[in-house]
Amino acid sequence: MTTTAPPAHYARLSILLHWLTLVLLAAVYACIEFRGLFPRDSAERDLMKALHFMLGLTVFVLVWLRLATRLRNPTPPILPKPPAWQTGLAHLVHLLLYGLLIGMPLAGWLILSAAGKPIPFYGLELPALIEPNPDLAKFIKGWHERVGTWGYWLIGLHAVAGLYHHWVRRDNTLRRMLPHR
Repeated sequence: MTTTAPPAHYARLSILLHWLTLVLLAAVYACIEFRGLFPRDSAERDLMKALHFMLGLTVFVLVWLRLATRLRNPTPPILPKPPAWQTGLAHLVHLLLYGLLIGMPLAGWLILSAAGKPIPFYGLELPALIEPNPDLAKFIKGWHERVGTWGYWLIGLHAVAGLYHHWVRRDNTLRRMLPHR
């Protein structure tokens, strides 16, 4: 019987999807922040909001591919192994990140649905998920904005943890997710 050593890196598709998600999230956040540079009801502001929504839904689509890839491929071990509390905290942060990647685009879709607005997706118009309800749209939007702000902190914590592991603990946490040669 032969045993194979655990992988040193995540699968190439996992790595690609991780960094592509980062770029998309940066664009999603940039679009919604930059919309304020344009006057209300201007074509530029409407474009920023439409891009925010379409890129967010792109993240929503990709997260399911990420999860499928993660389930199919083994997770490379962190060497040296971190303390159990760090592993537990990392699992919690990953769970919250996946919740963000799934919940925020879904909330955006619900907001547009409840507001009775069209739901654009690269030239297509997606169906509404719920009937128009302006009060519900306002309620969901408030939570969407709040959780979006928390997302900055969560993404920042994830990045700082990766850098901490790389530069302070000097383990392979970050290197596992870097493109390998």
